[in-house]
Amino acid sequence: MKMRDALSADKKQQLKKVLSSSAKEDEHLTRWDWEELMGVRKDTYKRQGGRIRRK
Repeated sequence: MKMRDALSADKKQQLKKVLSSSAKEDEHLTRWDWEELMGVRKDTYKRQGGRIRRK
């Protein structure tokens, strides 16, 4: 039995209204934000003479 068969018509409309409004609230990310999310902008560390230094 599917979920759509168990719901009444007005419950289906309420659910559709809630789902459609959440899809419209899309956040536009900049290129900087995308790179930061993917880990491009992380600090890199390198060993120099026994120490670990940030590049």
